[in-house]
Amino acid sequence: MTKFVYNFHEGDKEMKDLLGGKGANLAEMTKLGLPVPPGFTITTDACRVYLKQGEVPAELETQVTQALRDVEDDLGRQLGDSEDPLLVSVRSGAKFSMPGMMETVLNIGLNDASVEGLAKVSGDERFAWDSYRRLIQMFGKTVLDIDGDLFSDALDDLKKERGVSGDVELTAQDLKGLVETFKKIVEDAIGSSFPQDPREQMDMAVEAVFRSWNTERAHIYRRRERIPHDLGTAVNICTMVFGNMGDTSGTGVCFTRDPSSGDSGVYGDYLMNAQGEDVVAGIRNTLPLSALKDANRPVYDELRGIMRKLETHYKDLCDIEFTIERGKLWMLQTRVGKRTAGAAFRVASQLIDEKLITPDEALERVSGAQLTQLMFPQFNAGSPRTLLTRAMAASPGAAVGQIAFDNASAIAMAQAGTPCILVRRETNPEDLAGMVAAEGVLTARGGKTSHAAVVARGMGKTCVCGAEALEIDLATRTLKVGEKVFSEGDVISIDGTTGEVFEGKVDVVDSAVTTYLSHGLEAGLEAAGEDEDMKDLVTSVDRMLTHADKVRTLRVRTNADTPEDTERALGYGAEGIGLCRTEHMFLGERRALIERVILAEDNSAERDEAMKALIPLQKGDFKQMLRLMDGKPMTVRLIDPPLHEFLPDLTELEVKVAVAEATGKTENLEADKKMLTAVRKMHEANPMLGLRGVRLGLALPGLFALQISALVEAAAELKLEGIDPRPEIMVPLVGSIRELQIIREEAEKIIADVCESNGVELDIPIGCMVELPRAALTAEDLAHEADFFSFGTNDLTQTTWGFSRDDVEGSFFGLYTEEGVFGVSPFETIDTHGVGRLVKLGVEKGRSTKPGMKMGVCGEHGGDPDSVHFFHQTGLTYVSCSPFRVPVARLEAGRAAVMDKRS
Repeated sequence: MTKFVYNFHEGDKEMKDLLGGKGANLAEMTKLGLPVPPGFTITTDACRVYLKQGEVPAELETQVTQALRDVEDDLGRQLGDSEDPLLVSVRSGAKFSMPGMMETVLNIGLNDASVEGLAKVSGDERFAWDSYRRLIQMFGKTVLDIDGDLFSDALDDLKKERGVSGDVELTAQDLKGLVETFKKIVEDAIGSSFPQDPREQMDMAVEAVFRSWNTERAHIYRRRERIPHDLGTAVNICTMVFGNMGDTSGTGVCFTRDPSSGDSGVYGDYLMNAQGEDVVAGIRNTLPLSALKDANRPVYDELRGIMRKLETHYKDLCDIEFTIERGKLWMLQTRVGKRTAGAAFRVASQLIDEKLITPDEALERVSGAQLTQLMFPQFNAGSPRTLLTRAMAASPGAAVGQIAFDNASAIAMAQAGTPCILVRRETNPEDLAGMVAAEGVLTARGGKTSHAAVVARGMGKTCVCGAEALEIDLATRTLKVGEKVFSEGDVISIDGTTGEVFEGKVDVVDSAVTTYLSHGLEAGLEAAGEDEDMKDLVTSVDRMLTHADKVRTLRVRTNADTPEDTERALGYGAEGIGLCRTEHMFLGERRALIERVILAEDNSAERDEAMKALIPLQKGDFKQMLRLMDGKPMTVRLIDPPLHEFLPDLTELEVKVAVAEATGKTENLEADKKMLTAVRKMHEANPMLGLRGVRLGLALPGLFALQISALVEAAAELKLEGIDPRPEIMVPLVGSIRELQIIREEAEKIIADVCESNGVELDIPIGCMVELPRAALTAEDLAHEADFFSFGTNDLTQTTWGFSRDDVEGSFFGLYTEEGVFGVSPFETIDTHGVGRLVKLGVEKGRSTKPGMKMGVCGEHGGDPDSVHFFHQTGLTYVSCSPFRVPVARLEAGRAAVMDKRS
């Protein structure tokens, strides 16, 4: 028979899967000999059975009876006894803390008879009736699903009638009358009386806690925190101890360190003559924990001793709930406390100094997500603001500036020293200059993997995407949100952490942590100024990152397309470039040349002329970046995007030609018609699966050759200058070994010719991207021709799922998350069960042909904390991510190594 119930003395803190966090920690405190009221825990297994079958398993009832009798025998009292009643609380307790998401019921066991016994035993009639009215109120709202306002309104009416402001001012007689009022509310709402059988109360409360696992608020919280929906909750049944038994009783919450800053000291709140929900709900103003020292020094000293003992035992900041019953201290709960990102790093560093934990353990106490929070500027919490709309938080941070609707406006504002926000329906590669100039980017369309989001994250720019409430009118240069209309030059503020858009200016606070990460410890400390807490934080972050770099085996490169990106990434600690996208080098003024290459006839003089003009331009780009990367690898991806990104939009061109013909405007008409014919010829219904990558290189002879020539010549010239260039050539969208063979033969000939003509030796690896399922499935073949693999997980996700990432996130991803198809977008965190299997397979098959083969990843997943752990476990050599995410990847790679060693 499955064991569904554990007494507190039977468990420990390692049993969170079964007993939930609260139950496991109550068991641990019992094991430590701390004053914990007797009780037992119903397991998460029981909850899962209930949720599946819709009813409590029969064996649970008998096991609860046995556990309850053990508690009754231990205390010499029985549940709901009319003379000396045992009362219990029924509380939820999932594996992961979900504060306020599920249910609690106190004072189970009180009824019309036992309330009299409680009054007699306690010698306090008012306390007994106050406890009874609390039970009916909580039970009615939580278990019977009665509108809680009915109870609170009745309580407020009574206080008004008696001319008092606080609950504690009501007399025993007042509370007796209130109990009758509450019982009438219950009867009117459900058509039957408030249950008088104590065991029935307890069983109903247990079921209510089980049901609360599937409330809407619990679902929303789990989705946000990425907690699986199938875990279920445990239920803790604990003997009631009372903080509302007069002035020698009380209740409170405390922390072993400040959860906001990490400072050591006495932190917490308490209330005398109150129960726990009074503190949490803010019904009365609390007192600081330090005031307990004057009110009851022995209890204060005992509590401080227990706080120290728990922090030493858990080796971490602890969050503790306690009750004092007539001068006797009881511990009701402890857990590793939630804390701010800054406190996490400071506490981890402090615990190393106190020799409570090792540097390896400290790494496990911080996370890349917390580091990300510290890197971005933030809005001042106290600054007034007016919310306009809320959309998708695409790239964290806070940005304030004047509205700019295009590149020219953004650049002009930036040159004038005026901060601006680039506001677009959506962005495309041509908007890069405006994005660079702007403080942040706001788009009406797109998701977290849209162009705006990806590029903004890469540049460390704040970005909010998919703000559908925006109505952008480029003709009038206005932005309408609801009834409000803004013109270009009006100021707005955007929060890329929350997705909020505000009217006007909201004050921004800079981050000294970012200064440290990009310019070093000395600069970070200088940026912190006189703020000693910030200096301590910068030093703590440095300590964690330094240790992460020491222990990690996964190298961290960056995705960089420009010298500016490269310098930024090197400042953040990148060890190479894992993805240099060459298509950005063909935009702007050079776009006309690449158009000529694409549209010219094969083997024509026009194409040759355009290619010759591009070689020196691209060589100059490569030289700048290789010079900066002196001694570090730089992986250059040959041109990858589909043709439509380099050609005029078909619809716009058709309209332009039609209007010109209709109005008789013949200037440039023939050229436009010729372009239209060519664009129609090359138009594709699904360009992302069409003529792109290696296919484009094969279909347009000489296109890859010009890029390879430019790269190799740049490397040769730099080598002659005494620089150590380390370029790597990467062929995109390979699905067949023959595709790679053709390009490799061409590349090797170019490398040999350039080396001979310059009198240098260059070792330039030639590899391929693995971004098609077929490439992963046939990796043992590709490894014969590839010197390295780089998994392009963005496209691999797209081709494995059959998703068009430009379309799906804004259309049905919300539904898929809501329905549990996936917990998080597979474009944000790698789908380990599907796409991840292909990555593992590609690594295994590739290294079966070429042991020790270098393998990396260059999709957005390279900077995602959860994905970095997967790539470490899979045995990749490196991850490559946008410059701003390099520190996050470094930290998570260190954490992955530590966790791997521990397991």
